[in-house]
Amino acid sequence: MIGRREFITLVGGAAAAWPLAARAQPGERVRRIGVLMNTAAANAEGRAGISAFQQVLQELGWAEGRNLRIEIRWGENDNDRTSQYAAELIAFSPDIFLASGTVSTAAAKHVTQAIPIVFVQVSDPVGAGLVTSVARPGGNVTGFMNFEYSLSGKWLELLKQIVPQLTRVAVVRNPATPASIGQFSAIQALAQSLRVEVSAVDVRATDEIERATTDLAQAGNAGLIVAPSAGESVHRSRVVEFAAKYKLPTVYSDRFNVTDGGLISYGPDRIEQFRGAARYVDRILKGEKIAGLPVQAPTKFQLVINLKTAKALGIELPASLLGTADEVIE
Repeated sequence: MIGRREFITLVGGAAAAWPLAARAQPGERVRRIGVLMNTAAANAEGRAGISAFQQVLQELGWAEGRNLRIEIRWGENDNDRTSQYAAELIAFSPDIFLASGTVSTAAAKHVTQAIPIVFVQVSDPVGAGLVTSVARPGGNVTGFMNFEYSLSGKWLELLKQIVPQLTRVAVVRNPATPASIGQFSAIQALAQSLRVEVSAVDVRATDEIERATTDLAQAGNAGLIVAPSAGESVHRSRVVEFAAKYKLPTVYSDRFNVTDGGLISYGPDRIEQFRGAARYVDRILKGEKIAGLPVQAPTKFQLVINLKTAKALGIELPASLLGTADEVIE
């Protein structure tokens, strides 16, 4: 596992062989990016996002050790730890921040109202008080949203399509995030027309999640929706394990859940957000004002299905659904 404070160089796959300053070209300014992540350093999705971010920066002419230095902290969505790391990154004197998730973005905004902050994977930046509006964010913050709340209803529709006799659904969520209320409300709004009873399971500890899934499985004709949050990602492997153990059809928002053994996911391409953030960072470092860059909603969505998991659950997926999948894991 990578240490929390370790400086990570992913582009090129090689560690620096001598001090970064020594490799900078004479007279060329080295720009600094402070990165505040909402996952653990070992998290596959977080690592993939950072790799994509650095790759695009390299394509745009930014090379670590020549004209760029990146410092990364992995906050694991812990408020105290993330606040501490935000203060550390300010001491690094960054030219710009990249922040992943609502907690990280809020922590970065708390320590600076002057340094530009580009975020990714924030569900409700206006509701969280990070920006004034999507079109005109104002201040020093802009970035890339996870999705609009209407997307949440799609998860329930998918479950009902997979299991037509479905009558009960539990939504695994993190109630501490502003987006959770909007997500759950969107699911509830659709539930009545689909004749499904919806309840919430709050993400706090794995034993609470297991107890809720046990009760749900015993009730019968039931399924799970795992709403996106960094808190959920901490329990990702256990949620997938419980869904398999109690044979509960489960819909996720993130393909990484499905590659880990989950049944089906539908949501934005999260790694693409890091690529978009790199383009925003490039524009800002080259002199463009952050106030002129609107918050971007996702335009690319992925439907991912794990056939092996479907077979283990005894579910025969509709051919129409398989035909529209972006990725099918055999």
